[in-house]
Amino acid sequence: MRCCFPFAVFAALLAGGCASSDAPPAGRSLASFKGESACYNRETEPYTAVVDTHLHYRPFDGRAIPFEEMNAFLSRTSVRFANVYGIGQMMPADSSCSNYLKCPGTPVSPTTRNDFVNAENMLKHKPDDLHLTLSMTFTDLSNPEPTVAMMQFYEKRYPGMFHWMGEVNLVKQAQFNNRHKPATPKDITKWVDFMAALRVRNSPITIHSDIGNDASPTLYLPLMEQALALYPENKIVWAHMGMSYEQTTMKASEHIAILSRLLDQYPNLMLDISWRILQDYYFSVPGNQGQYVAFMNRYSDRILPGSDFVAFRNNSFKVYQKELEATGRIHQYLDDDAFRNIALGENYFTLLGLDYQAPKVCQH
Repeated sequence: MRCCFPFAVFAALLAGGCASSDAPPAGRSLASFKGESACYNRETEPYTAVVDTHLHYRPFDGRAIPFEEMNAFLSRTSVRFANVYGIGQMMPADSSCSNYLKCPGTPVSPTTRNDFVNAENMLKHKPDDLHLTLSMTFTDLSNPEPTVAMMQFYEKRYPGMFHWMGEVNLVKQAQFNNRHKPATPKDITKWVDFMAALRVRNSPITIHSDIGNDASPTLYLPLMEQALALYPENKIVWAHMGMSYEQTTMKASEHIAILSRLLDQYPNLMLDISWRILQDYYFSVPGNQGQYVAFMNRYSDRILPGSDFVAFRNNSFKVYQKELEATGRIHQYLDDDAFRNIALGENYFTLLGLDYQAPKVCQH
């Protein structure tokens, strides 16, 4: 890659462009993504993403990092665009538990509470230096009938503010001990109305759907396959490439074969590479990295980055920074086209039809 020469470095810094290696990892300005901008120097600018498509501004117990403080976290990193997820499943208001994994038996139930808090925060504290997309996270995929009416209520109360749905759970084994049950094949057939409503609104939906577990690697894959087959026109984002802590030993070749087959079959399917489980148990395993890099280069227009950070009140900026770095580490090895599409946000802008564009990567 060709480095920016000194004057270009200076000019780019003023416009939020190429940063020196001694500069803080603050990244470019939001305005620099409007129209043409200085080329992106991969040797001196961050490899972490400019968009965090999987960011939970609200935790399971409601005790969150304040909205403006969370936005300040983003401004201190490379991120200028983010999906504002709540968490659609919360513990009872009178529960003292902050981590459902440590509280088996405590129900984690669908609710609108976090979405409404996020919307109110956006009304009061919308930032000037970030582009935030509100997402509806309330949907219970095992009980879909009320979803359309609730979407209409959202639009009446917060007109024009929500442009995404998810993360919503098709099957999430981590919550089985908290009374979560996977949507059944019959349940999936009942998504017709709300999936049609999402298509009318051109809104993507992010679905958490575990492929399986270490004992039965493809146990739950048929559920996601059915959703894709029934709703091929919907913009479906498969969270975490289908992985989970219950499944950490699948061979990279098998995982990639499943994803490749479905991406080829369903042109509207996208993947997100959020959650550091992918880095820790798949991308970093000896022999795996090259396979995943080749896969991402091949399907570079079908992948979205994300941290999967949850804004628990006790989480610090350093925690967010570490999650962003871990989930973005694979970006370093992508080719320039894939880096622009994924890390620099071009896929995200295209998916939502935003009037922004990713900078081109500097060439030698």
